[in-house]
Amino acid sequence: MKTDKKFYLVREDVLPEAMKKTLEVKEMIERGKAESVWEAVHRVDLSRSAYYKYKDTVFPFSTIKSEQLITLFFHLEDRSGTLSQLLKVVAASGCNILTIHQTIPLQGRANVTLSLNMSDILMDINDLLSELSKLEFVEKVEVLGTGA
Repeated sequence: MKTDKKFYLVREDVLPEAMKKTLEVKEMIERGKAESVWEAVHRVDLSRSAYYKYKDTVFPFSTIKSEQLITLFFHLEDRSGTLSQLLKVVAASGCNILTIHQTIPLQGRANVTLSLNMSDILMDINDLLSELSKLEFVEKVEVLGTGA
């Protein structure tokens, strides 16, 4: 079963309190104002489970706007030429492939991790993710992370 994940830009005043506090915690840790997640969540009165639920899903707009890198994780059927076809779609999107890691296929399945530079992407990232997930040999596509 494939699920497409879309990204949205949302005003802060409509975010749930837990998401706002998660952003506070992330900023405290990034700026060195807290030495640990435990310390930061206690200072903003947020549970650790809420922080871990949202930490990889909510980002300040300024961070997303400046980020150029993305890491994608794929579950693929092990067929001849699948990696080549996958890379062709990525290249056609204008992304530059930085790293490729493929596991040894087991039970007809392989995992592939791609790190991409998206500074010259020619389409919306959601459209690229949708296009990749529609490839018949792709069982699952996940965004593992983004970075500058």
